[in-house]
Amino acid sequence: MIAEKKLCCSCHQPMNGRTDKKFCNDYCRNSHHNQLNCDGNKQVRNINHQLRKNRRILENLLHPAKQIIKITRQKLLYKGFSFTYFTHTLTNKKGSSYFFCYEYGYLPVEEGGMIIIKRKDKKEQRNIEQGTEE
Repeated sequence: MIAEKKLCCSCHQPMNGRTDKKFCNDYCRNSHHNQLNCDGNKQVRNINHQLRKNRRILENLLHPAKQIIKITRQKLLYKGFSFTYFTHTLTNKKGSSYFFCYEYGYLPVEEGGMIIIKRKDKKEQRNIEQGTEE
């Protein structure tokens, strides 16, 4: 009895080797999986791109020496900021909701203004609360 040659799932060429082998080489394996994942990941990739762009804009506006600044909504829009995408929100004790792109946040205020802040990491925040800033 002659065994049939299996065909590569990507290039459909006959393969030698193990009986459970699906691809003839790494190129075909990668090519096949990239084709499977390209459409489903396109939207996620686009959203992640915009989130990173929003973060970069906020980071560039907030000078390292400053903890907080106030700018106009128009200035953010001009730089390509998208208010549609943000990673999370935080509501302060006064009930105001900050929208965050990773560690940088913004708070819409009166007359089209925006307050930009950088959230401290948990260790920095704990040190400040305990009065043991490094």
